[in-house]
Amino acid sequence: MKKDSLIYVAGHRGLAGSAIVRELQTQGYTNLLLKTSEEVNLLDPIATDKLFEQENPEYVFMCAGTVGGIIANNTYPVEFAQNNTLMAINTMSASYKHKVKKFVYLGSSCIYPKECSQPIKEDYLLTGLLEPTNEGYALAKIMGIKLCEYYRREYNCDFIAAMPSNLYGPNDNYDPENSHVIPALLRRFHEAKEQNLSQVSAWGTGAPLREFTYIDDFAKGVIFAMLNYSDTQHINVGATREVSIKELTELVAKTIGYEGEIVFDHSKPDGTMRKVMDNSRLQAMGWKPEMSLEKGLILAYEDFKCALIENRVQARKVR
Repeated sequence: MKKDSLIYVAGHRGLAGSAIVRELQTQGYTNLLLKTSEEVNLLDPIATDKLFEQENPEYVFMCAGTVGGIIANNTYPVEFAQNNTLMAINTMSASYKHKVKKFVYLGSSCIYPKECSQPIKEDYLLTGLLEPTNEGYALAKIMGIKLCEYYRREYNCDFIAAMPSNLYGPNDNYDPENSHVIPALLRRFHEAKEQNLSQVSAWGTGAPLREFTYIDDFAKGVIFAMLNYSDTQHINVGATREVSIKELTELVAKTIGYEGEIVFDHSKPDGTMRKVMDNSRLQAMGWKPEMSLEKGLILAYEDFKCALIENRVQARKVR
């Protein structure tokens, strides 16, 4: 991939896509193709093919998708399954037809079974049942991974898939219904502090263990994979550090300066009880994460406050 190669970042306004754009620009890549969903609807195969025909990108980072937290996944399984499957099919079909040199598909750690050995190795895919609350999204992402594999096998395309752990950082989604755990906690504790609340409720028991990767670390890992990795099997990209939701919640409260009581609401779902990925394959190639969770949370909170100023966060009351 040359510095002036035409690189299409699909989903460039999202958390992962925007970070990949920032990192590409930092590394000196100057010829980026960036289209909003209003400009090209990747759910439409004709519109997608037309984009590739007109622009002829050489490299593609497929970051576009319908995303959200546990509640959104569980409430809208049709949208999560259907939209993500269609976008994967359309972008890969167009990439093959118009001779894209390399294609990177971003998956999700939810592709792995709900109950499997830890840390999670790439070859644990399809060895057990999925977490029911995000099954539709997971199935769509598995389809994307398999399509990469099939295009390599049948047409010798250089298509690869990268699996992130839980991502967070600048340009996150802070919507109260559709956000993931870190942006949801940042918002909840910020509002509790602003409203001088003596108590904040957090979802679940606090017992589940998770791995959180700062988005700029992930972007560097994905670009590293684009430049250095070419194999049928997908590859994990994560931070390796494992923390409980309780520890994370306390760290977020400390970051924001909230000193009230934290009460865990056991009526809310925990999701998978433990999920940390084995990132040894990519790290053995020379990539490793750099950002600590403590520093990453500080930077993420700064972005949340900027989002408030820029009206990227809708108003609501903490209950």
